[in-house]
Amino acid sequence: MPLHLLLFIVNQHYILYYYVKHKILEMAPQCINSISSRFALVLLIVILFVPNPTLSKKTIVHGLNINVIDRCWRRNQDWRRNRQQLATCSVGFAGKMSNNIGRDLKHYEVTDPSDNAVDPKPGTLRYGTTMIQGKVWITFQRDMTIRLQKPLLISSFTAIDGRGATVNIADNACLMIFKASNIIIHGLRIHHCKAQAPSSVMGPKAKIVQLGQVDGDAIRLVTASKVWIDHNTLYSCQDGLLDVTRGSTDVTISNNWFRNQDKVMLLGHDDGYLRDKNMKVTVMYNHFGPNCNQRMPRIRHGYAHVVNNLYLGWTQYAIGGSMSPSVKSEANLFIAPKSGNKEVTWRRDSIGNKNSWRFYSVRDVFENGASFIQTGKGGAKPHYNSQQLFKVADAKSLRSLTRSAGVNYRREDLNYKERVTGGIGLKASN
Repeated sequence: MPLHLLLFIVNQHYILYYYVKHKILEMAPQCINSISSRFALVLLIVILFVPNPTLSKKTIVHGLNINVIDRCWRRNQDWRRNRQQLATCSVGFAGKMSNNIGRDLKHYEVTDPSDNAVDPKPGTLRYGTTMIQGKVWITFQRDMTIRLQKPLLISSFTAIDGRGATVNIADNACLMIFKASNIIIHGLRIHHCKAQAPSSVMGPKAKIVQLGQVDGDAIRLVTASKVWIDHNTLYSCQDGLLDVTRGSTDVTISNNWFRNQDKVMLLGHDDGYLRDKNMKVTVMYNHFGPNCNQRMPRIRHGYAHVVNNLYLGWTQYAIGGSMSPSVKSEANLFIAPKSGNKEVTWRRDSIGNKNSWRFYSVRDVFENGASFIQTGKGGAKPHYNSQQLFKVADAKSLRSLTRSAGVNYRREDLNYKERVTGGIGLKASN
């Protein structure tokens, strides 16, 4: 293997650190014959044996302590040249999104913010999500605001990557993942979504789909699987911000900023939809608030690992459920509102024995008098495989680890210090 390639690997993929070190030591005698090889070898040895701050447990980027997902790609200053590296960074129940990259991947750039629900033009977002067959990685040429005529259906093996542009999807219909899998949604601002009457829309494989009444959610998953929703800013929608319903599973919801919303996140269609018993969702590194009322998340039937999130208050509750769900709340930071309900959890009476529910809290941190009533026995373990597993951070570090949640990795709308100390009053949004 050429030394310049090993140098690149060391800098970009620290997980290969010890393997590369071993290989360098094996190669050393073969490299002495060349001056350039000697120089490269010396440089590599310096990199390998001198303590490297990028290999520390806490990685700092632009003065911020960043989490395990962001650490995977944000350390690379040339991420624009290798956008697909993002697909290797996901953890939680979605696992690695390796099916979205590799052979036969097509690159598509959105250049036109207009929309036609049944006859999308090349250059528009809807064309990229429905008309292109196979794997597609969608980026945006410039900043734009897209007002969708009707809900946007997204084909399997699609990545929507908003990094590098400010992309708003707002003021009408929003996103739906319907009977699709292997989907990444990253770096979008989705807000002021409205309910939609029954309609015809262009769907996957360039086929017209008949949709019924659609609630005004920012992102809705319907019978979807292996979906990663990361670094989006969602707020002020007519119904909810994120619904995972009708048998959807293997979902990771990470690094998002949810704010200004009554009903935030629903996991599970309704009490009678038993297929949601198989649902598995990871909710991690998200920032909830200000002005979030309830459902962060609300879960029916299935399993949710709610881990390393920051909750800036609530009105009714933060985490709730019905129909014997299992929730492991792990190392979250719950900052209760200054007044009103300070209990994190809520349970609705329904058919079945509530003692069989598992609402389990471990290493959570509670401030301003927040409390968590546990239910059931056992730890509600997620049982992740090797592609899903990650190290849980200390809840005391979450003010830093979630500070870059949302789009563009900054907080331009609100003073951060006020938000994380509870300085902004909380109330239910309209």
